[in-house]
Amino acid sequence: MTNATGNPTLTRLYARLVVSDGPRAIDFYRTTLGAEETERYTGPDGKIVHAMLRLGEAVIAVKDADESDPAPDSLGGSPVIMAPDVSDADAVAEAMLRGGASVVYPVADQHYGQRGGRLADPFGHLWMISQTIEELTPEEIQQRTTELFT
Repeated sequence: MTNATGNPTLTRLYARLVVSDGPRAIDFYRTTLGAEETERYTGPDGKIVHAMLRLGEAVIAVKDADESDPAPDSLGGSPVIMAPDVSDADAVAEAMLRGGASVVYPVADQHYGQRGGRLADPFGHLWMISQTIEELTPEEIQQRTTELFT
């Protein structure tokens, strides 16, 4: 499929999380984020080569680490932050903490109209959990950001 300019169009985009223990990670995402597993494929050794999870309107893939795809914990962490919007940031953060996540930044009201915080899951992936608590215009957010840094 191409767009009006004849260029190929993007048909789907999802994060592919490489983890050190695929089954445990899927259980963690199911228990803490309400993920639903929709696909799972394994290699002859039983390792997950691809699993799809639905999290509300979003999907992510999970796979076990291998020699081609290292997990964040073997690299000293990940620079990528997953940023789900949720209906109750405190409840999601608590569920993640019970499941073995750790706090990077605690859940709190933020100047940009969100209540949220950042957690690291047990597999080295970062999650910025947030919920909208105040509807702000981009101009209002910029004004508050400017005030915060001055």
